[in-house]
This record gives sequence, structure tokens and C-alpha cells, in this order.
Amino acid sequence: MLEQLRAIKSKQLLLGAAALILLSGTTLTAQAGPGDGKTVQPMSTGRADHYFQHFVVQIGLQRLGYQVNEHLEGQFPAMHLSIAQGDADYTAVHWDPLHQKFYDEAGGDAKLSRVGKLIEGAAQGYLIDKATAEKHDIDNLGQLKDPAIAAIFDSDGDGKANLTGCNPGWGCEGVIEHQLDAYDLRGTVNHNQGVYFALIADTITRYKAGESILYYTWSPLWVSSILKPGEDSVWLNVPFTALPGERGDADTSLPDGRNPGFTVNTIRVLANNEFLAENPAAKRFFELLAIPIGDVNSAILRQHDGETGLAEIRRHAEEWVAANSDRFDAWVTEAEQVGN
Repeated sequence: MLEQLRAIKSKQLLLGAAALILLSGTTLTAQAGPGDGKTVQPMSTGRADHYFQHFVVQIGLQRLGYQVNEHLEGQFPAMHLSIAQGDADYTAVHWDPLHQKFYDEAGGDAKLSRVGKLIEGAAQGYLIDKATAEKHDIDNLGQLKDPAIAAIFDSDGDGKANLTGCNPGWGCEGVIEHQLDAYDLRGTVNHNQGVYFALIADTITRYKAGESILYYTWSPLWVSSILKPGEDSVWLNVPFTALPGERGDADTSLPDGRNPGFTVNTIRVLANNEFLAENPAAKRFFELLAIPIGDVNSAILRQHDGETGLAEIRRHAEEWVAANSDRFDAWVTEAEQVGN
């Protein structure tokens, strides 16, 4: 695992040289503080939509004096294992409780900690276009058990609904696959998997052409800024709560009576326990940092509109920190006091 990550990192250093030059100087220089002389290794997925919050975290750590390395990259299961083994120190894209299985399989509480509430209100679920929902009175995923209803969303001619779904290996994949069985939808619904962003781009194209669409998505993400719920699309309920594994006892119902089939998640910083024990200032900063989900959605939409370079995303993070300087400076000051 460690050798593989080192190889990935070496490749990143070569391919990302131009971006790193843009990010050099003051933006990557640690300030004096409790992190003086210490190097921190973050890890992410490599997806552009995950870098905004990582750069916000990075800015805070640098103000505490830490030297923050370039991010290692990997899929969620590998990321959890890498942090548990100490090959990386933290990530800012752990979904709680969606990633519970990855957390447990990497060693759980004995090796890892989920710290703070970085982004609250991370929602997921199934949607269809509003026009189809209103025309056929569809508001529940379970209605797709009816072959006639499912055929409305057939995009490949086999008579089954085509659900734009979740990448293999992502936490949402296990939930969707479990629910297709629980709701007896295997005979009428195909779970289209592959590269999600290519699939959702095709879904949006079909929507603009007037076709009926069925898709899974989540927030924070740019998709709901294009297919606006309530205007372009509607959330579907599920027949009943059905989650895999140890989460089977959870209730996905919302206070207003809707049931999207997924628990509302909190995105947390996931960190190695030994790192946290040795770095109380970093731990306290992780505990305090909070970014409103609307701000994250706005940053991701800027990426979708073309500002996708690492230097641009780092600038988005710096602009957010500047706009929220009173709170951010207070978090850094409190973390400094813990570390000194």
C-alpha cells in the first residue's frame, strides 16, 4: 500500500508541476505556530469537487505552522486504509454514516477518528424530471416496480428504467444495490454505473432534449444547480427505509414525512489517531472548522463553470477564508492555544 501511494505521489509531482508552481510561495508557506517543523500528509479522491474543503483545511493548518504536503489520491476504501495505517494523516471527505463500512474495515475507533462537523446537511437520493412526475403522478421509487412506469425512463430500448447511479466502490453503490433488491426493482430498473460525471452529463443532455430522466445525486455538488429540485426535478420517496449491513436499523425518514432512502450525512475530517494525539492544535482546528453547505455548492458550481485548476480552487478557498475571517481567525487562535 505504501509503495503504491508513493508511486501515485511521484506521478502527481510530475504531472502537477505547473499547478504546484502556481500554488507556491505564500499560499504553501507555513506560518509560525504549534505546527512548526511538522509535515502533514492529506489524502483525497483526486476529484475537483473535493478540493475546495481540503484547501480550506490546508489554509488553517498552514496558519498553525504546519507544512502541508501535496494530497495523495485514492478511492474511498483505500483512503480509509491509508489513513489508518499512517500513510496519510487525514482526509476532509469522510461521509458519516455513509462511509461506516470503510471506517470499520480500516480498523474503526482503534485507529481512526471522525473529527468535527465540517459540512452538515449532505443529502442524497433519487430524482426524476418534474414534468414526468406531474404527468404520471410519480413520487415514489417503488412505483417503478410497475413495468409501464419503469418504461417511461427507458433510454436504451430494453423496456427497463435506466437509473443514472453510483460509481463502483463508492458508499452509495452499496445502498442503491441493496435497495433495488429490497424494493423488488431488479426486473424493471437497470442501475447504470461507470464514471458518474459522464453519466450525469448524458442525463442532463437527455433532459434538455425533452426526455424523461431518473438519477441519483447528492449535495454538495453542482448537479442540483443545473437540475434544480422543485423547478426541473423532484425528489422521490422510497417505500420504506432499507439500508445495508449495520445501518439496517437506521431511519431515513425526514421530519416532514418524506423518506429519501438515505440518511442525511455529515462530512467530517477523518484522521489517524496517532496523528491527532501528537497534534492537539490540528485536532482542535478540525473540531472547530465548519463550512456551510451552500458555500460548498457555490464553489463546486464555479468549478463546473470552468474554474477547475488547482490554483483556481485554492483561490476559491482563500476567498472563502477572507469572507469569513472573523470566525476563521478565531478558530485558528483557539487551536493555537491548545497546541502551545
